[in-house]
Amino acid sequence: MTYIRPKFRHPELIKNKLGYTVDYYEGALSTLCAGCGHDSISAGIIQACYEMNIEPHKLAKLSGIGCSSKTPAYVLSNSHGFNSVHGRMPSVATGANLANNDLIYLGVSGDGDTASIGMGQFVHVIRRNLNMLYIVMNNGCYGLTKGQDSATADQGSKNKSGNINLFESIDLASLSIELGATFVAQSFSGDKTQLVPLIKAALNHPGFAFINVISPCVTFNNNVGSTKSYDYVRQHVEATATVDFVPEMTEITTTYEEGTTKQVKMHDGSYISLNKLAQDWDPLDRLSAMNAVQNARAKGEILTGLLYVNPDCSDLHEMLQTSDRPLNSLTKSDLCPGSEMLKEINADLR
Repeated sequence: MTYIRPKFRHPELIKNKLGYTVDYYEGALSTLCAGCGHDSISAGIIQACYEMNIEPHKLAKLSGIGCSSKTPAYVLSNSHGFNSVHGRMPSVATGANLANNDLIYLGVSGDGDTASIGMGQFVHVIRRNLNMLYIVMNNGCYGLTKGQDSATADQGSKNKSGNINLFESIDLASLSIELGATFVAQSFSGDKTQLVPLIKAALNHPGFAFINVISPCVTFNNNVGSTKSYDYVRQHVEATATVDFVPEMTEITTTYEEGTTKQVKMHDGSYISLNKLAQDWDPLDRLSAMNAVQNARAKGEILTGLLYVNPDCSDLHEMLQTSDRPLNSLTKSDLCPGSEMLKEINADLR
């Protein structure tokens, strides 16, 4: 079996503004189970980066351990990549971001990698508002170790072994909003039409952006009784809105009936255009977003779409007032300003 993609592509593939076809953003062939929702998310990442005209070498992809954390191998083979230890991807992302603010940071994790062993890391990367996109491929189980329930498995859900989960689940979307994440969305791996605009908007967000994607495990958690199965999600999904991302300097042509549209202007002039479906929900209001998620959960529904966004926020670099230049570009004169400057610094600390 080979994991190398064939080099042949249709000669008339459309190129983006950089002159790249979509295959330039692909990685190795996936070794995940056939039909795994994670592969659909990887395809969404590839499509979003292609449509956004991102230079792959200007993006760093990071992950931890788990089925989802294999993703860096399957996307953007021409970008930087780091596969860290279990649950520690946020620390690596933080260090890399502080060392080089010029790159775009994309972290991919799983529900076990984030909601269990990596929970402490997840909490602190949110409160620091690190400028990155953090995607959780959420299937409610540990796929690499034969399908045990993870911390996001819903209470009362039945796994493939027939066991009922006795414990309350951790709702990562609600937790992210509560902790102050400045962009929170939720989607389903089988809904590429919704997922791709969310990824594009999240990559463009100037702070911590979190997308929780329900991604059924076809091998260990796609059975009757599982609340993370394809059938259950399709029957219980409820969207906040239909989502469209409009890049900077592009005419906004998306129109909806009067009173149903909300266009959120981003820091660089781009827009997230929302055709609102959920009642009494405002994506710019944290309390409104939390209520919408909890109300859906109480009804057994999975609320998808953009849940909350704060387009006017300060990321970690702004809060710490760090150098705008990558550390490896700083010279001796930058790092050693002289004895007089050192005296001034020491005087401020007395």
